[in-house]
Amino acid sequence: MMMGKRRERHKEKGEQVKRSILTNMIIVPFIPFILAIGVSFYYFTTTLERNTAGSLIRIVEDHRDMIESFLMERTSDLKFIADTISFEQMNQKESIHRIFENLKNRSTAFIDLGLFDSQGVHVNYVGEYPLKGKTYKDELWFKEVMENGTYISDVFLGYRNLPHFVIAVRKGTGEQSWALRATIDTLFFDRLVSKVRIGRTGESYILNKKGISQTNRRSNNIRVMENDSGYADFPLSENKIQTFIKSDTAKNRYVYAIAWLKNREWLLVVRQEKEDAYKSLYSALYISLIIMVIGGAVIIVLAVVMTDRILKRIDQLDQEKKNLGNQLIRAAQLAEIGEMAAGFAHEINNPLQIVKSEQALIEALLEEISVKFDAKGHAVMGEINDSLDQIKLQVDRCAEITHAILKFGRKKETRQERLNLCRVIPEIIRMIEKKARVGGIDIIQNISKESLSFMGDSSQFQQVLLNLFNNAMDAITERHGVSGGVLSISSFQKKEKWLAILIRDNGTGIGPENMDKIFSPFFTTKPVGKGTGLGLSVCYGIIESFGGTMQVTSELNVGTTFLIDLPAVN
Repeated sequence: MMMGKRRERHKEKGEQVKRSILTNMIIVPFIPFILAIGVSFYYFTTTLERNTAGSLIRIVEDHRDMIESFLMERTSDLKFIADTISFEQMNQKESIHRIFENLKNRSTAFIDLGLFDSQGVHVNYVGEYPLKGKTYKDELWFKEVMENGTYISDVFLGYRNLPHFVIAVRKGTGEQSWALRATIDTLFFDRLVSKVRIGRTGESYILNKKGISQTNRRSNNIRVMENDSGYADFPLSENKIQTFIKSDTAKNRYVYAIAWLKNREWLLVVRQEKEDAYKSLYSALYISLIIMVIGGAVIIVLAVVMTDRILKRIDQLDQEKKNLGNQLIRAAQLAEIGEMAAGFAHEINNPLQIVKSEQALIEALLEEISVKFDAKGHAVMGEINDSLDQIKLQVDRCAEITHAILKFGRKKETRQERLNLCRVIPEIIRMIEKKARVGGIDIIQNISKESLSFMGDSSQFQQVLLNLFNNAMDAITERHGVSGGVLSISSFQKKEKWLAILIRDNGTGIGPENMDKIFSPFFTTKPVGKGTGLGLSVCYGIIESFGGTMQVTSELNVGTTFLIDLPAVN
């Protein structure tokens, strides 16, 4: 009954842990997920708005420069004619026709050309309207050109009763002055201004400073010379290009960019419906909502799956904890046995020394009495001596074994001595040759024949190289099995006061994510039970104690190279 209650409590506790883990695994990632979506959408929105406004500004700048360049070039054409041809020459019919043809060759925007005297009389004309002889003395464009030297008019009707605008230049002063005027093709200029295409609803047009349209519009049915009722609400500035959002009379919201032309006489307007301009923004909003729904579903599913895995892992860790406890108990037993073995070795060594002493005494006594034996006695003495020799041999062997046990259990002091690589490395390689041969590993030695020496403890240096060799052979075996492995050992003079040892293998290699950790204590890539993670850490410390350095380079499925630099001694 008690066992049943215990199982029930354990099951209830497990359910509580499961609910807690599941709740945390849903809520904890959901908060940064929602924040990430929100922050990303905010920055996307502001970036898109900024980029849309920036795009309109760039379009307005480019379009303004193009229109002003067009007007300046047409004005320069007229100025060039006025500066190079006299009034008398211009007043000849054939001459003005030839000049007009040259202008048409430069630009098809010109539709007529007229010559005016100082009184505003149209003295010569080439074009399709009967304008020769008419007086323009009281017209605004004539007064402006006579006063300022050049003039570009707004669109007006004039004698021809059709919307058009003119470019005029003056030559001379006073009674000797005269003017040259050209009419610009309104359709040509309309196409020049309105050729901007931005999305589905983008358009560009020109207003004068009274809000009168100077070009046709694609939207709102506003024609040339009609008033734009929305102009009064424009936030006009001196020279700065401005962007804003505003609704038209049909309640459609537009994104505007405006810039002044022609010394603030004309206003270039580029606009696009907000819905069209921010179409990507609305698409991003829908995509964000879809991502949020899908992401939420994925988080919940992953939370359920990961919770089950975590619970299984907890159960596995509980079992491993029990096994580890048993292993610790066994390790303690082995430690006790080790201490006992050292004690046994010490106790056995004392009787062995007594036996050895008695054997030596018997040999001395037999040597004294051997002179008294006959031939048969000498034969018996020979057998006794053989037995004594065997006793001595076996006692020495037992002494060596007990000495090794005591040496292993006793803390040793390091002893610095001069070590020559030509002698030390081959001795260490001989210790692993058999293991390498069994594993099908070729050992390539390239030991410098120069007398390269350094100061260090021989047993510690042996420990370093053996550890590196064994690690290399394990990696080679893991990748190649029992054939195809290569272990290369080289030594050479690196600098004047340094020598180097290079150990290279063609094993499994080390992943880049582990390169910064391989010299850390207790870090190992070997399976549990195959390594403690102390070998390379200890080796690194030993080489540092010799005044040297240890470096490693590696590539997965290619191999690993260890470079040991040591200070050389003469």
